Amino acid sequence: QVQLVESGGGLVQAGGSLRLSCAASVRTFSSYVMGWFRQAPGKEREFVAAITWSGGSTYYADSGKCRFTISRDNAKNTVYLQMNSLEPEDTAVYYCAADEVPNYDTDYEYDDWGQGTQVTVSS
Repeated sequence: QVQLVESGGGLVQAGGSLRLSCAASVRTFSSYVMGWFRQAPGKEREFVAAITWSGGSTYYADSGKCRFTISRDNAKNTVYLQMNSLEPEDTAVYYCAADEVPNYDTDYEYDDWGQGTQVTVSS
């Protein structure tokens, strides 16, 4: 099991940036695909971005393409989500997730989840 702790959320004005971090407590971090998902009030959880084991491949939802960048540092057991040009529609709780071989954009295929970090974008 992977313990995940997100940080970096907060309140930002539209057009601003935030960088989320997710620290993993696991010996073999590089064995896990890492994903970011988000859930806005009254909405279902949705895929944001994912990155493969060595970081060689990244995937993004259409909503975040060209604005969000996912990266990982396997030496630090950490995955990041850089979010630029934030919009009020990006307001949500952001979760990181880990799994060894998931269908990268499908939340129920990830076994391990963090507690989430709130991102609020004001207009």
